[in-house]
Amino acid sequence: MYDDVLVPTDGSEGVREAILEGVDLAELCDAAVHALYVVDERSTPDLPDVEWQSVRSSLENEGEESVATVTGEAKRRGLDATSDVRHGDPAETILTYADEQDVDAIVMGTHGRSGVSRYLLGSVTERVVRQATIPVVVVRIGEEGEGDEHAGGE
Repeated sequence: MYDDVLVPTDGSEGVREAILEGVDLAELCDAAVHALYVVDERSTPDLPDVEWQSVRSSLENEGEESVATVTGEAKRRGLDATSDVRHGDPAETILTYADEQDVDAIVMGTHGRSGVSRYLLGSVTERVVRQATIPVVVVRIGEEGEGDEHAGGE
């Protein structure tokens, strides 16, 4: 069914649910897992270059740790896994990566915002779903203190 599954991560604790679902899907299909973290450069802070470089470096380190979580879970289950940390607009970068790497499906989380907060903040997941030409599995990430259950079963 799928040979390559992309699991984008933002490094948050809640995204663990989406990681597990993505790796579950890859395991079910004996697919390779692609972990991706995007350093969001859409709105760079109004900082001097030296300070921004420090922030950027910190975000890159967070990204490396985040993709290592995904690849570690995949490798623990005996799956092939690759990772990448890129810079740019998260939705655009996810879609570009999926196209470049010829992935068959994307599994990602959403915080389930609605109404004005979704309109004002936008949603990376919503943009990916609308623009993707491949299946996108959306995992609702529980609010703080919720979401300890994992529907994919282990």
